[in-house]
Amino acid sequence: MVYDGIILGLIVGWIRAGWRSGLMALSQIKIRGGWIFPVILLIQLGLYSLHGKVRFVEDYNGYIFMLVYAAGLVLLWLNRKEKGFWWIFAGVSMNFLVMLLNGGKMPVSLDAISVIDPAYAESLSNSMIETKHSIMTNATALPFLGDIIPLTLPYPRQLVISIGDVIMNFGIFVYLQHVMLVHKLSSSVVQAK
Repeated sequence: MVYDGIILGLIVGWIRAGWRSGLMALSQIKIRGGWIFPVILLIQLGLYSLHGKVRFVEDYNGYIFMLVYAAGLVLLWLNRKEKGFWWIFAGVSMNFLVMLLNGGKMPVSLDAISVIDPAYAESLSNSMIETKHSIMTNATALPFLGDIIPLTLPYPRQLVISIGDVIMNFGIFVYLQHVMLVHKLSSSVVQAK
């Protein structure tokens, strides 16, 4: 879901700031430990692609995700003074907390996932597959922080998200707007002089 906030933030930022100013702004982003963000995303993509193919990944998937989230939280904390990063930190913390309290897996509402992908819901219900998700039960800790919000058409992708995902993506959007528009404003001031 993090990609959605980035894509939307970039599109709106380019519309508001202009293509050239937007690119200039993005080329000047300085985030402490910023190189870690792409590494974290690549690790997550790797986990998704290796799932079902490598037994180690299946056995330790939850623990690996917890380490990835913990690294992300440290990085977000280091950059907490950047506009929007408190929102990102709050959203990621919510997702981390609910996964931590539920065995390293994100609880997902059976009703919500059934709307999106009935076959996946059936597989999860019957424990036929191991993923980063687990079906919510009465024993689920903090179920309101799990994946409970189904997104369907007209949204371009079909998925189930959490409140933490919404808050995190709001923070990403705020950060990108700030970065891209501050550069446009500073360029305008320089040109006016």
